[in-house]
Amino acid sequence: MHHIGAPDSLRDESHMNLMPPEQSTSTPATVFLPQCQTLPVVFASPHSGRAYPDDLVSQARIDAFALRASEDAFVDRLFAAAPQNGAPLLCANFPRAYVDVNRGALELDPRMFDGPLPDNADIHSMRALSGLGSIPRVVSGGVEIYKTRLPIADALHRINTYYTPYHAALQKLIDTTRDQFGYCILIDCHSMPGDSMDSAQSRVDLVLGDCYGRSCHPALTRFVDECFRDMGYRPAYNDPYAGGYCTRHYGQPDQHVHTLQIEINRALYMEEETLTPHRGFTLLRDQMSRLIETFHQFDGSPLE
Repeated sequence: MHHIGAPDSLRDESHMNLMPPEQSTSTPATVFLPQCQTLPVVFASPHSGRAYPDDLVSQARIDAFALRASEDAFVDRLFAAAPQNGAPLLCANFPRAYVDVNRGALELDPRMFDGPLPDNADIHSMRALSGLGSIPRVVSGGVEIYKTRLPIADALHRINTYYTPYHAALQKLIDTTRDQFGYCILIDCHSMPGDSMDSAQSRVDLVLGDCYGRSCHPALTRFVDECFRDMGYRPAYNDPYAGGYCTRHYGQPDQHVHTLQIEINRALYMEEETLTPHRGFTLLRDQMSRLIETFHQFDGSPLE
């Protein structure tokens, strides 16, 4: 295990966050490495950070609990067995409400900042204009985060201090894995609100996003789908979660990097009203461990 970077001090709200002891609050992200990497797979949890910086809390118009609405809460714990099964796990420690690494670095909404944006800022990004850029303006549900505009210098500091180290660590893991195995599989791990996919007929347990077949070889999507179906889950595909920036950016099958995004229905493992795991958490964690272990049986020859 090692940590990346050296940000400003973070406030550990451990009494409310149920912070696992292995998650650092003094660094942007943590890499959990296996003693020996035996799988060509990297697992990443970009949205499960629970260490809330003081400046975010002080600038927010909503309380610390409301700020957590955008968290993919406890997803890092669900995939915690990756290192013991021979695969690295990268976890962001900072919250998505502070910096969203699943966006382009400069997807910025000019309406939320004081001062001129960089010339190469993506000010026409629909995600940024809806409040969901790399520096989010809203949390889940469209609730505004800030009391006033932010200095653009604050945004650029966050990008340099949190966003850039996270992606540098992820790129290093991908390159190292591809060098060792000839290809790399990136599993980008997320969760979705429990009611986001409900219908009168059935509940969708998981959504597999491969950018409509562009971010990975179909053999990978089929393999993960079959694993989940064997466990009794009902996956959906690409709608409404086809894959964010990380899936599109790193998923380059022609470069032997195959990326699949997994969105897990939070109702399977937590009480969303209180942000606490319920009794389904242990079962789901064990089944995610099974998924990781099953990759030892995956025939990766089409991906090479």
